[in-house]
Order: sequence, then C-alpha cells, then structure tokens
Amino acid sequence: MTLKDTNRVPTGQNTEEHMSNLTRRNLLAGAAVAALPPLAVPRAQAAAPLAEKQNPGWYRYKVGSFEVTAVTDGANTNPLSDSYIGNAPKNEVNAALVANHLPPDKVTHAYTPVVVNTGSKLVVIDTGLGLGMYQQSKGAVGQFHTNLAAAGVDRNAVDAVIISHCHGDHINGLLGADSKLAFPNAEVMVPAGEWAFWMDDANAARFPDPIKGQFANVKRVFGALGNKPTQYEAGKELVPGITSMATPGHTPGHASHIVASGSDKVLIQADVTAGAATLFLNHPEWKSAFDTDGPLAEQTRHKVYDMASADKMLIQGFHFPFPGRGYVEKSGSGYRLVPAAWNPAI
Repeated sequence: MTLKDTNRVPTGQNTEEHMSNLTRRNLLAGAAVAALPPLAVPRAQAAAPLAEKQNPGWYRYKVGSFEVTAVTDGANTNPLSDSYIGNAPKNEVNAALVANHLPPDKVTHAYTPVVVNTGSKLVVIDTGLGLGMYQQSKGAVGQFHTNLAAAGVDRNAVDAVIISHCHGDHINGLLGADSKLAFPNAEVMVPAGEWAFWMDDANAARFPDPIKGQFANVKRVFGALGNKPTQYEAGKELVPGITSMATPGHTPGHASHIVASGSDKVLIQADVTAGAATLFLNHPEWKSAFDTDGPLAEQTRHKVYDMASADKMLIQGFHFPFPGRGYVEKSGSGYRLVPAAWNPAI
C-alpha cells in the first residue's frame, strides 16, 4: 500500500468522516509516544549544601496544669577511660555499651536542665555547663541559654533557680557573659548539705580528681553571686508544686525534685544516674568517678528506681538521652529506661 492509498477515502465514507478518523489516530499515536520514558533527556545534578547545624533543642509537655520544658545543654563524647567505672573492668563496661547499641570505647554525656512554669512561678532546675564551655566545645555543649531563648523563655522573668547539686554541669549556667548573673531576678536555691560540703576547704583534700577539681569552680560561681544562695532542706516544698527529695551519694547533699500538679507528677532526678546514665541504670552497683560515696549512691539508685518502677512514675533525667523523659523498669539486678512517647502537641 502506498502513502496515497492510506489517504484514500474508503468506500461508503465521506471525506469529512475520513479526515476526522485520521486526526483521532494521529492524536492517539502522539499520546503513546509522549508516554514513553525520556531515554536520553539530560537531568540537572545540583547538590544541596550540607546544613551542618542542628535545630534548637527543647521539648515541652504538661504535668497537670504545669508546663515542663526540657532544654538541652548539648552532649559530648569522650574516650572511655580505664577509671571511668571505679569497680568494673573496661571490657565489662564496653559490653554494657554495646548492649545499649552504643559504640565501644566511647561515652556520651547528655545534659538537660528543666524549666517549670507553674502558672504563678517560672522555675529553672539546674543550668548546664555555661557559656565558657559553649565556646570551648564550639557549641557542642553549653547550649542551655541559646536553647532557652529559642524556647521562648525570658531569663529576666525567671523567679527561682533550683540547684540539685554543685557540679559544674549544673551550676555554671548561673553565670552569663562576663560572669554576670544569667538570671538577675531569680532566687537561687541550693541544698544545705551541698553548701556545707563544698564550702569546707578541708573536704577538698579528702578526694582525688575529678572531685577535688570541683571545689574551686563552686567558689568561682557562687562568689560571683555574692555567696548568698537560699539553702534548702530535703522534703521541703520549695515553690508551690515543687518538692525536694534527698538522693545523696553522687554528692553529699544531692537532691532530686518532684513536680506535682493535680494527680500528675514527674520526678526530676538530676544525677541519681550521672554521666553515661544508662550504664548506671543497668548496673546500679557501678561507681562513677564523680560519686563521692559509691555505696550510698548505689543505695539511692535502688531506692529511687524501686519506687519509680512500682509507682510507674514519669522521670525526667538530666543525663538521659534528650529529651530525657521516660520510665524505669526493673531488669535483672538492675533497671532499664523506657523512653516516654514523643508528643507533637501540648
């Protein structure tokens, strides 16, 4: 058949009908071609630049009518030293790290201070490593004040700062730039037992580093504050809805805090488990290099976690992985952390 034959009008069909059929066939043929994949069409391969920056770190949730905001101070990772656990060999520590899906020969410390808005009082509990460490670590830690602002918390509006104990990662953030008060309108509250211990020079000679090195820092920070914090006792309500709880061992006057509103409550536990906290959950008998009294710290862990486990109490852990909120369950001779579900709404 020739090209001329294809254009011939079939018998019984007029010219207009024939042209209409040709047009329809041409459209269908064109659509079929268009549907084929573009075999040789070049594509742009522009690479997106790496962000190299994390989002602001804060997480807010309700406890009754209170708002609790966990504000990260960052995290750092260091080589696992032979003396990191004073009463366990390094191979056992590494086995525990691997069991928690963490790399061996490294320990990561997370730091999470807390802000509690009771509706009548705005309260900060612990303050992080401070701006000096922010600069020294190139932003890895010391993030508390930056993230506090990102969370919409005005430092000038804070009514009280409650300190759990006097280690640097809990008190250094009391000072801002040029050693000025970071919370100028807040009452600073410190456990009475902590104040007595750290202000006694005789105690410094009783301990090796790293504990010994903390004494000078305590005097530096509180000296800038005029050495006039409010001292508090365990078991006392410090502001309405926030009650102190004795949890000694890590330091002599170490305190945790129960935040309660209505029938809801959360235990803000500070350093009942310090450093790489999951290790001391799994092995409450292990002694941290920062524990001033290892056996007492072990007793406190069992006491606190047996209670929290039995009561199914929500825990906010300063050194738990951010946002540091979860439940503790018994597991063998120790405990395990069950993170609380992330809630995208308040």
